[in-house]
Amino acid sequence: MASELTWLGHGSWSIKSLGQAILLDPFLDDSPVSPVKSGEVDADWILVSHGHFDHMADAERIARRTGATIIANFEICQWFAAKGLEKTHAMNLGGGFDFPFGRVKMTIAHHTSMLPDGANGGNPAGFVVALPEGNVYFACDTGLFSDMRLIGACGLALAALPIGDNYTMGPDDALEAVRLLAPRRVVPVHNKTWPLIDQDADAWAARVRAETAAEPLVIQPGATISL
Repeated sequence: MASELTWLGHGSWSIKSLGQAILLDPFLDDSPVSPVKSGEVDADWILVSHGHFDHMADAERIARRTGATIIANFEICQWFAAKGLEKTHAMNLGGGFDFPFGRVKMTIAHHTSMLPDGANGGNPAGFVVALPEGNVYFACDTGLFSDMRLIGACGLALAALPIGDNYTMGPDDALEAVRLLAPRRVVPVHNKTWPLIDQDADAWAARVRAETAAEPLVIQPGATISL
């Protein structure tokens, strides 16, 4: 069965691959756009890119309910461990590890990462997840950086890029990111959650189609992409 990626709105994803359920940056209960709540999702693994509430607000309650292992940077894993969550896997920028669902590499991201209680959230990150059908790059929250060309050098079946502006890349920089990454397909995220980051994803996709070789996919929260 092909790996399936379901966008849960904002920066949150549900990934099903090789019989494993993976959540990325779960922000569901307080999200104005998520189609599901934290009590409705399955998880064997939870990837957390950085410490901001809108990317990890529901990670603890989901991990307690499901027994999922949290994968994040060292500081965030220590923070969860102090809350009594023993199943964590700490990584750091540039490192990779082979999990039952595929290899995960933690990439740099240009952002901040303070945790909700003011604790040190370490360095923000993105992830390249090697699934059976190809590599998927989750840029998570980031500004544009030229080393995206190096990330794309591994060959990307899909890239999920923020286009909301203000807190992350906006449409212009995200378009340049597509040129640097050269993915086969690209999906815009971190958009329309709140008025402050409301962008025209269809207009952006038209520019991607006209100015790059990538195939843009504009989806609504709850929609699934098959690799």
